[in-house]
Amino acid sequence: MHTKYKMLNFNEVGKMDIILFIEYIGIASATLSGFLFAVKKGCDWLGLFIASFLTALGGGIIRDLLVGREIYSFTHYMPVIIVIAVLFISRFFKVYKKHEQLEKKFIFIFADAIDFVCFSIVGAMIAIEFGFNIFGVAFVAFFNGVGGGILRDILLNEVPWFMRTGLYGTISFGVGIIYYILYLIGLNTIFYIIALLSLGISIRMLAYYKEWQLPPLKD
Repeated sequence: MHTKYKMLNFNEVGKMDIILFIEYIGIASATLSGFLFAVKKGCDWLGLFIASFLTALGGGIIRDLLVGREIYSFTHYMPVIIVIAVLFISRFFKVYKKHEQLEKKFIFIFADAIDFVCFSIVGAMIAIEFGFNIFGVAFVAFFNGVGGGILRDILLNEVPWFMRTGLYGTISFGVGIIYYILYLIGLNTIFYIIALLSLGISIRMLAYYKEWQLPPLKD
């Protein structure tokens, strides 16, 4: 049994599985986006691994530090196995090209949308189980969702992705708040979790291609 979630005391066993399922999808998608970004920067294999590792697992590390529990990526093998597997699959199928505008390619945008929405939901779930209020849930969802991308961008000397693209951080906060509301009214079931995941990804893709963004501060 996955010891990570023994402390969560979920009423439904299926919810434990959906957390792992969502998190593993997020790890795979984040690894791909980190890999593609590192290829663009001309990194060697060590650089590819570190960039992918931080993108995929950095947010979860920040989350676990915030809630005060064992860091899952350092006590379980599956997250790193997923990272390594996606790296080699990406290399084998050559899903990359050194595009200067890689961040505008659909495969990058979609993979990034999947991972940060998945991680935002997982962050909200875990924050609730540790007794956080709505503000804590929103911030843990945010850091779980975008923390890995922030670490990746700092490593690769880039302006953080969430600060320069459509509603990225806003969606992460929103997903956390919506999940908290679903929890309060008893609708945090697998069906609604999947619906929230689909909604978050859809809004992110629309926000990017429609160039939606929060209005800048004007004098």
